[in-house]
Amino acid sequence: MWVADTDFRAPPVVLAAMRDRLDHGVMGYSSAPDALREAIVARMLRLHGWRIEPGWIVFLPGVVPGLHLAARHLMADRDHALLPIPLYHHFKRALELARRAHTDVPLVLSGGRWVFDEERLAASVRSGTRLLFLCNPQNPGGTIFTRAELERLGELALQRDLLICSDEIHSEILLDADKTHVPIASLAPEISRRTVTLNSPNKAFNFPGAGCAWAIIEDDRLRQAFSADHHATIHDPSVFGYVGALAAYEGGGDWLQAQIDYLRANRDRLERFVGASPGLAMAHVEATYLGWIDCGGLRDPDPYALFMRHGVALSPGAQFGDARFLRFNFGTQRARLELALERIASAVSSTRSR
Repeated sequence: MWVADTDFRAPPVVLAAMRDRLDHGVMGYSSAPDALREAIVARMLRLHGWRIEPGWIVFLPGVVPGLHLAARHLMADRDHALLPIPLYHHFKRALELARRAHTDVPLVLSGGRWVFDEERLAASVRSGTRLLFLCNPQNPGGTIFTRAELERLGELALQRDLLICSDEIHSEILLDADKTHVPIASLAPEISRRTVTLNSPNKAFNFPGAGCAWAIIEDDRLRQAFSADHHATIHDPSVFGYVGALAAYEGGGDWLQAQIDYLRANRDRLERFVGASPGLAMAHVEATYLGWIDCGGLRDPDPYALFMRHGVALSPGAQFGDARFLRFNFGTQRARLELALERIASAVSSTRSR
């Protein structure tokens, strides 16, 4: 129950588009179809009321390479970045490999949601701080940040002259039907001009192994800096990524809604289970298919190893910034979810018998 893709087949419309492209038979170099650029523009407007231009889009093979490009090309050697943690580990990895200084700023649990410690975040800005990394919806915490929360974050960026790199790859996996995703760049033109927004259909439609992603960057100079040595460091998406993304956006809507309904039921089952398990706790998951489980109440110093001994592989919390936790991927078939919960129950029970 670990790496963040699901156990579901990609939508039939995506598989059919990839088969058609394979039958074409010519697998030469390709460029992004204009139709895909227009589909992204239309989707941002329909889902978020966000007007972007096709020329703002920089195509990538995945969101992770975008994190690395941001760390290497939007920051100078002596610049400094802010990381609200717990956080998907490739954010920190990108900064470490680029040898960029950074400060971890812990999120706080408030009202059952992981949110920014806004005072501590502001206090962590120093003279060389250049970049603020954002993950929304939050991985691993599952929070959909509200417009008001993002507005305050954007105001901090304006006041302290920070760039924002926002990973929004889970923006279409919203499990709370009464909540909406707000791209931070959509708040105001002055915020858009200092933001790199990373997104992809890879998570929502589950074809990351043949995937396609992009950065949306309004400012010309920022876009040029981000793309400065694009082909020297990363490759373009595959031809299958392009056709899969377009097919998902053109015809995958019903499939996506059915998947969200299924994931919501999985989420509810996991939350009931954790709530009834002594020693475990978990904040409400508003989005994603990931549960961030607090194992601090167990009588075991290594919950990752404990659950492994009982036949369940989760993502260790240390990877995200807190070893007390484990990340649980519930993007799977119901029977497999139940099997995992049975084994976790056995692991929890074993700690009480010591």
